[in-house]
Amino acid sequence: MTVTSETATATDPVDQESEDRRLRTLRWTPYFGLLIAAPLALAVGPTDGPRVELVLGLASAAALWQRLMFVREADRERQPVKAIVFYAGLLVCIAALVTVSPFFGFYGFTGYLQIGLLPRRLWLPAVTVTAALMATTQIGGVQNIRQGLIPYLALFVVNLVVAGTLTYQNLAEDERSRHRARHIDELAEANRRLREALEENAGLHAQLVSQAREAGVLDERQRMAGEIHDTIAQGLTGIVTQLEAAAHADHDPERRARHRDLAHRMAREALAEARRSVQALRPGPLAEAQLPEAVGEMAERWAQSSGVPVRVEVTGSAVPLLPAVEVVLFRVAQEGLANVAKHAAASRAGVTLSYTDEVVLLDVVDDGVGFRVGSVGAESYGLTAMRQRLRQIGGTLEIESAPGEGTALSAQIPVIGPEPVLLSGDNDA
Repeated sequence: MTVTSETATATDPVDQESEDRRLRTLRWTPYFGLLIAAPLALAVGPTDGPRVELVLGLASAAALWQRLMFVREADRERQPVKAIVFYAGLLVCIAALVTVSPFFGFYGFTGYLQIGLLPRRLWLPAVTVTAALMATTQIGGVQNIRQGLIPYLALFVVNLVVAGTLTYQNLAEDERSRHRARHIDELAEANRRLREALEENAGLHAQLVSQAREAGVLDERQRMAGEIHDTIAQGLTGIVTQLEAAAHADHDPERRARHRDLAHRMAREALAEARRSVQALRPGPLAEAQLPEAVGEMAERWAQSSGVPVRVEVTGSAVPLLPAVEVVLFRVAQEGLANVAKHAAASRAGVTLSYTDEVVLLDVVDDGVGFRVGSVGAESYGLTAMRQRLRQIGGTLEIESAPGEGTALSAQIPVIGPEPVLLSGDNDA
């Protein structure tokens, strides 16, 4: 539970006022005791010159000691030796004055009030000495101790028990008060640091939200760019290719009609894929078939439009994969064949989909002109987008090629299957 700054602020003035009042009492009570005791000591008893000088001298010395050597409780831990010396001198002054006149008991009881300046281990000796001095004043002075030793001892015990108990209780309560004050100060400081941390966290949160928003916008832009490249751009490329082929087949009406029909079909498919891309849906072939069948159908249509024969093989046992993984593999196969049609000038191509226990491999190979891997400008936007797609799902892409030796493109993705569906019959097992 956090103590609010308002609570600490509401409590501090009251505690501070009480502490200030107690400190004033502690500091000024000895002077009042001397002011009361000195006139009484002079009024009762011999009034010869030496005694008057003794009373006034000792009272002045006690007041001067209180003024010069007094140690505040706040400084007792930093000045423990001075506090002990002050209290020892205080007891000497009390003893000297009590010896002169028992009326200085009005001053002597302040020894109880100032015991809190001492370390805890010295409380009992200080209470004992103070009780003995107060019993001396109560029995009428030092001269009466011999005649009334038993009453003196009884008064000493009473002072030791009663005054000692009250002193210990007061000192314990003072320590608890100081502990509470320190605790409140610590809580106030902790709350201050907490407020600063919350303010800093609020700024960091706003910054993170802004960065997340920007990252989301960038991711969506990259997704749309990839989808546009995979659907609209490739579709338009295929349509243009078919229309150009139709334009060069004026002498063959049947061939020209076939190219126009392919262009119409590719336009409709590209439009449908563009709509699915905007809605972030799976590609059409994957929505209607499993990955191997979808890749096979896509490769067959590619062969018809490009005129390059392609062979599709599936090795291993095909297993269902996460939709995102199947989409990436499908797009990799699609982009790989598109690059063969645009750049390879190949006479044949091949697509192999391999399932193992740990990874799924997709290879697209051709016998085209090839290129130098790593050379400036060798990697197209499609290959870059392909690497990004694979990286997002933990996959990798490797390309092997050389001028005149064709190209081999290999994508590898860890097997991450969909969550198993628990059938009603499985519960019985």
